Amino acid sequence: MSIPSRRGSLVDPWRSERSCVLARRGMVATAVPIASAAGVDVLARGGNAIDAAIAAAAVLCVVEPMMTGVGGDAFALLWSAREGRVVGLNGSGRAPAAASCERYRAQGLASIAPAGILSATVPGAVHAWETLSQRFGALPFGAVLAPAIRAAEHGFPVTELVAHYWDLLARLGCLRNDAARAAWLPGGRAPRAGEWFRAPGLARVLRDVADGGARAFYEGDAARAIVAASRAEGGCFEPEDLAKHASTWVEPIATTYRGAEVVELPPNGQGVVALEALNVLECFEPAPPTSARDWHLRIEAIKLAFADRAAYLADPEHAQVDTAALLDKGYARRRAARIGERALDAPPPGLAGDTTYLCAADEQGNLVSFIQSLFTGFGSGVGCGDTGIVLQSRGAGFVLDPAHPNCLAPGKRPFHTIIPGMLLRDGRPRIAFGLMGGDVQPQSHLNFVANVVDLGLNVQEALDRPRFRYQGGRAVAIEAPGLAVDEGGALGDALAARGHEVVAPGAAFADVFGGGQAIEVLEDGTLAGASDRRKDGCALGWWG
Repeated sequence: MSIPSRRGSLVDPWRSERSCVLARRGMVATAVPIASAAGVDVLARGGNAIDAAIAAAAVLCVVEPMMTGVGGDAFALLWSAREGRVVGLNGSGRAPAAASCERYRAQGLASIAPAGILSATVPGAVHAWETLSQRFGALPFGAVLAPAIRAAEHGFPVTELVAHYWDLLARLGCLRNDAARAAWLPGGRAPRAGEWFRAPGLARVLRDVADGGARAFYEGDAARAIVAASRAEGGCFEPEDLAKHASTWVEPIATTYRGAEVVELPPNGQGVVALEALNVLECFEPAPPTSARDWHLRIEAIKLAFADRAAYLADPEHAQVDTAALLDKGYARRRAARIGERALDAPPPGLAGDTTYLCAADEQGNLVSFIQSLFTGFGSGVGCGDTGIVLQSRGAGFVLDPAHPNCLAPGKRPFHTIIPGMLLRDGRPRIAFGLMGGDVQPQSHLNFVANVVDLGLNVQEALDRPRFRYQGGRAVAIEAPGLAVDEGGALGDALAARGHEVVAPGAAFADVFGGGQAIEVLEDGTLAGASDRRKDGCALGWWG
């Protein structure tokens, strides 16, 4: 089975600087090579793709601490070879029981800031790991956490982009209390690229979880440290908020895009936004990939889906979210009728985000698409005692309008940006894929799928192709505004001629257009892995 490739031509505009990684028995792709290696090591020790994904996710909490951590949330899509179907897990946490619109508005708040203790919700990642391990893992849960414990105890060399963001976010004041700074800025600064870093407090937390399971986190020393930090900062957490937390198995949602089945998780995440945008884009014949029209149609499809996101998305346990109506093909045709040759105006999407995505595959046929996050850089910025835990800021996804379906309420999950994706071929798993980056995620999901289906790119080329980031109204950042297009001249100028306000991305944020991973199962069973050029990571295969 061959894969399409443009690597042989130096003048092909879609040529990637990386080749796909090929393997037979297993594959792991993450944003930091140490985490990919940990996942492959677990495969070699008899673990399956689920074990490998958990191991890699735990290591990322150590080696990519501004993007993810045990104080954050996680979501998973997985093809279970045993069950012969896609299974979804919602591992997001809920608002504390004492949190409410009324309480926050009484403090003079019109919205929840993306940092500080009021932005924190219950961490869901650790429970999600254990939940996945208990149902689908092949190794003991504690053994799967061993690589993360080792990295935290003995240390690791900090990679280049991780060092860049660690330093940038530290200088921006994102580590907000003494506990957070003591854990992640020892000596008063962030580690430099190549320096060795240890996280002994986090090592103790991970060892407690390895020995005692998730309950050790939600009812033990970690929970007590979280509650104490919340009380000291004026937050709402009580022990019961943590002790009551549970992950939720959910039924994935899907659509077809020109015959390919695309699978996402249901709300409270924004996977439905990517699917709706693909339905809208499908209403048009594919434009030539070298044309500004191709970019224009993709941008306009995302705008329409974002408008629905702002109006309807919320926790379905607390609000009615008519996902079927949003994914109806007839509805997509009505939405597509609004798209012309000029850029539409629309409300801004408004959510940034720092996240990490990974995927894993094994020789049994399991395929895992996994994403976890603290939301904004270093999350809430609130550290918890000497544990190394920094709480996430997912509460900023709530609104404080009591009439809105996504209003803050006790025990409610906020609207979530992080979304794992999967493509199926004839009802069987084809590609696990995902990209970090807050609002950019459904945009990048649309681009990745269209790059694979419409342009015939392999998974590495599909990740590496230049992207856009819609920023609200008619504003859009373009990764390659100077790209020559069929209409003549540069892409940025051609889009501006259609009414788009082409803006320059900030120079300091190298992954403003997201960063992703992908694994494809080729028809003969060979695994093809890809890792985004915009991140530090890699795909690693296992031949055994």
